Amino acid sequence: MELRLDSHSNREAIHQARRLLHRRRLVVVFGDRLTLCSFCLAEPIHSSLVGAATTEEEGLALVRRTEPDLLICSSDLETGYGINLLKSVRSELPSCQLLIVLVRETEAVVCEAMQAYADGVIFKSSLGTGRGDLISALHTIADGGVYFPEEIRRLASASRPSPPLPPLIEELTPRELEVVTAVARGLKNNAIAQQLGVSMETVKTHVGNAMDKLNARDRTQMAVMALLHGLINPATD
Repeated sequence: MELRLDSHSNREAIHQARRLLHRRRLVVVFGDRLTLCSFCLAEPIHSSLVGAATTEEEGLALVRRTEPDLLICSSDLETGYGINLLKSVRSELPSCQLLIVLVRETEAVVCEAMQAYADGVIFKSSLGTGRGDLISALHTIADGGVYFPEEIRRLASASRPSPPLPPLIEELTPRELEVVTAVARGLKNNAIAQQLGVSMETVKTHVGNAMDKLNARDRTQMAVMALLHGLINPATD
């Protein structure tokens, strides 16, 4: 893939990265040292960085010390596993948003990332192509949404979680499924209300009911559980 350095989309990505990361506290954990150094030296990113590492152990230590509000990591690290890092951070610092870049494009790895409750999951091969790119992920997560591109949703819906998921507390209604589907596609409540032609309060009620039925603590868990249970259509409208 040739990266067109002078393209309008590339210039716009730099501008968007600068805006989306403004005043954020960012930790980056990538297994590849060249990728880590290049990423951290990028001007729109450097000003938000509070830590960078190449191993699971170092990454967790950085998160504990710096308490970032966003962690970006790769699945493959020098030592350890990026998805295990997500699980540890979700447990110890639940306020930290999690974005993972997956190297392997398999149902099993996508399922693992989902079960770690990542707020955003993208494939390494999608970077720079416009399919699930980094800027779209940062934008959606910054708005409080979850970022699971269609290919991620499709693999998550087809996967078989291990251990198996517990049964649903109660079946979701058709309207609740519509709302959860919209959440899984990264939409916020106001956009869902507009899409479905209902009030914001109605959307909030459906989200709350769906969270209870899926035994989810937040919107990310709700979307993940719905996908792993195969309850919603992963395809884009």
